[in-house]
Amino acid sequence: MSQGFGLSATARLALLQRLSKRREEKGPAPGAARAFRELPGQRDMEMIREAAGALGLENPFFRPHEGIAGATTRIGNREVVNYGSYNYLGLNGDPRVIAAAKAAMDRHGVSASASRMVSGERPVHGELEAAIAAHYGVEAAIAFVSGHATNVTVLGHLMGPRDLIVHDAAIHNSCAEGARLSGARRIAFAHNDWRAAERELAAARRGARRALIVIEGHYSMDGDIPDLPRFVDLARKHDAWLMVDEAHGLGVVGATGQGIHEQWGVAAQDVDIWMGTLSKTLSGCGGYIAGNADLIAWLKHSAPGFVYSVGMAPALAAASLESLRILHAEPERVARLQANAALFLRLAKAAGLDTGTSAGLAIVPVIVGSSVGAARLSQALLEGGINVQPILFPAVPDSSARLRFFLSSEHDDAQIRATVAAVAAAIGGARPAELAT
Repeated sequence: MSQGFGLSATARLALLQRLSKRREEKGPAPGAARAFRELPGQRDMEMIREAAGALGLENPFFRPHEGIAGATTRIGNREVVNYGSYNYLGLNGDPRVIAAAKAAMDRHGVSASASRMVSGERPVHGELEAAIAAHYGVEAAIAFVSGHATNVTVLGHLMGPRDLIVHDAAIHNSCAEGARLSGARRIAFAHNDWRAAERELAAARRGARRALIVIEGHYSMDGDIPDLPRFVDLARKHDAWLMVDEAHGLGVVGATGQGIHEQWGVAAQDVDIWMGTLSKTLSGCGGYIAGNADLIAWLKHSAPGFVYSVGMAPALAAASLESLRILHAEPERVARLQANAALFLRLAKAAGLDTGTSAGLAIVPVIVGSSVGAARLSQALLEGGINVQPILFPAVPDSSARLRFFLSSEHDDAQIRATVAAVAAAIGGARPAELAT
């Protein structure tokens, strides 16, 4: 990486000294403000904001997009190539999806206006759940109003203090929060290492009432996938349930986008609990659980995040249902997505960029190795017409700070080649003219 994007040890020390002086000049905050400033992480956030300002870095987060965020988007009244959205198959904005959402609003209004258990149930909710269950070939499914809340409420409710949860160290925050809420014993194993998972299970299973293994079908930070057959065998061997979070897998992994089970040729019924979100390929908002009918019935009548939450907006349920139908009817979208991601990965590797363990299916990181460097690179690319978000410490270790590229079926060859050339040119080791041909 070129020295222009990082900070030397001397520069870091000088920056910290300047920030420390500013804090002294500000003096202590009064009353309630002082109390809020003591909230966990608040001082760190303030230090990061001040450091960014001192370095002339804009906040890369919360930038408003002024239209549909697909392969391109409008930021600051300017069209840019977009790698910051989960619109993997370009279905958010598809006229058929919009028409389905509008029809649901015409019929039911904007909100379900109540918990589904009491007065918030609408026909489209059941239709969506039946379609999700059919997708996996399992008995039933349940849709929640939030993807994050799906994992929190299901894990927190399903498992208890006498139970064991063994999970991938790279599991999503929602799974980690749900596991913590459950009170179960929690053990993380090294990312994507099924052997490490087996060692942990073998050591801890005997003392637990129930055991659950939690993995993702497509990891959002690294873009890699697990060895699903190994985890299925592991669950059976140790009398554990297996839960797979397919938030970034549905519509992305497998020849026709069915998911990680299609990729490995595993029967979907061999996974006990399928979790997914509606906000990515399915262009809605919310989450789902699919699996055994007894499990789903129990969740519908007892999961706090379902029973005590308003029902999903009918328009969002209808949009996700229509998106699922299009996914099944038009597998060529998946083929385009995977071809685009494979091209991006191949060009990035050829340019000497560090793409980690990405499988090149939709998510390709470019590891920069410095949070300051990643933020500067993201800003430089945006100025050049490319939107890609940096992932910074503490979300990842500073040495793993990166740009994370989300590919879409709607990106074209020229956009991808120009993007990789721009990234390579910005961080050194570039051969832009060669990459762009």
